[in-house]
Amino acid sequence: MKKLILLEIPGLTNRLLDFAPGLKVWAQENHHRSLVPELPAVTLPGHAALMTGTGIKSHGVVANGWYHRNLNEVKMWPQSEALCSGEKIWESIKKSNPDFKCFKYFWWPGMGSTADLYGNVRPVYYADGRKGPGLYMNREGLADELQEEFGKFPLFNFWGPATSIKSSKWILDTAEYLIDKDTMDLSMLYLPHLDYKQQSHGPKADIIAQEVADLDALVMPFIKRMEDKGFEFIILSSYNITEVDKPVHINSLLREQGLLKTISNEAGELIDFAESAAFAVADHQCANVYIKDHKDITKVAIQIARMDGVDRVLNRQAQQIEGLEHENSGELLVFSSPNAWFTYYYWLDEALAPDFARTVAIHNKPGYDPCEMILDPKIALPKLKIAKTLLKKLMGMRYVMDVIPLDADLVKGSHGLLPQSEEEHPVCLSSFDHDYGDHVHIQKIKPLIETFFLS
Repeated sequence: MKKLILLEIPGLTNRLLDFAPGLKVWAQENHHRSLVPELPAVTLPGHAALMTGTGIKSHGVVANGWYHRNLNEVKMWPQSEALCSGEKIWESIKKSNPDFKCFKYFWWPGMGSTADLYGNVRPVYYADGRKGPGLYMNREGLADELQEEFGKFPLFNFWGPATSIKSSKWILDTAEYLIDKDTMDLSMLYLPHLDYKQQSHGPKADIIAQEVADLDALVMPFIKRMEDKGFEFIILSSYNITEVDKPVHINSLLREQGLLKTISNEAGELIDFAESAAFAVADHQCANVYIKDHKDITKVAIQIARMDGVDRVLNRQAQQIEGLEHENSGELLVFSSPNAWFTYYYWLDEALAPDFARTVAIHNKPGYDPCEMILDPKIALPKLKIAKTLLKKLMGMRYVMDVIPLDADLVKGSHGLLPQSEEEHPVCLSSFDHDYGDHVHIQKIKPLIETFFLS
């Protein structure tokens, strides 16, 4: 009986494979291709393409978050699989093999899945404002079982200034436990940590070689153990990280032009989406710009195109030509230059920034914020501040972990564009051969897996 593990390791490129001796040898002994990412090359569209074998115009997952016009709200990092249209890998295979089982772990979007077994991070939000580690599994009692056996899910190593390989180790250890407990035909696993320090330090920083070596030491024993149990592998990265030195503040421009409106309360300024003529939902090196009056589209497009660090501005017609147009998309889709990236910042005075801006708050911010991986260097004794804040938490007191900087120049890596060179291509490694050539588009992974199981 065929068994396959799809291992997604974002940020692993042909160049970085040189720092992973075990994986490099494994790739040489098996099959090593380059992966062509989905555009925009960010997590949710990449995972949607892997699941459905289609692009944005079909699956509708236009970014890691977008503006929901019917709610007048931006939703970042939504987890519901219902947002991803189209037939999923396991659904198509089940048509020919009703007994086929799929395990989907830490996939985005991944909740409410039709997979047989699935799970993802789900923090605990207490009534007094505290946030704690949590896990969701679709089988009752299984999340508690995992956390009793392996300890609490390391939430604060999964995202934030303390991100580390500890989160990937926990995911891999528990995944192996679950696979052994209830063998699945297809297991789709996501190990996220490798790209984090590439964003905070840059993909060519000295520290990255050690990050890759640590990943290699974690992954290779797992691969060997699972191969001994009869599993085949596809190991890939859905995007690469690019060195950046230029943050681009689209929303600040739109506000200066009087197009973006805000409201103020005691927590600071917030975007008034309903009353704004235009605003951007920034996501790494791409941004969806939503414009209320179609008469303003050309004017806004010209203003944004003039910004230093902007490479392409696509209206609806251009999006349609490139297969990037969907009702969830902005009236404009903007891509940065390779050395630039887009912030969500919309305030013109830091003193008026909302209180969540200085915290880890991925669902509150109307755009992606890579500064959440960096401790504010302006804090004289950050560890002492964190310790005092954690003491308040342990005592059951309200607290704010406001240690995130508002200095976008601190970010050194980003993604969202296609790779600029062969060495920067994400990897696509497999234990079995296929005829897709030296460059495999991410949308081809679904039919590759279908062929593996149904041939």
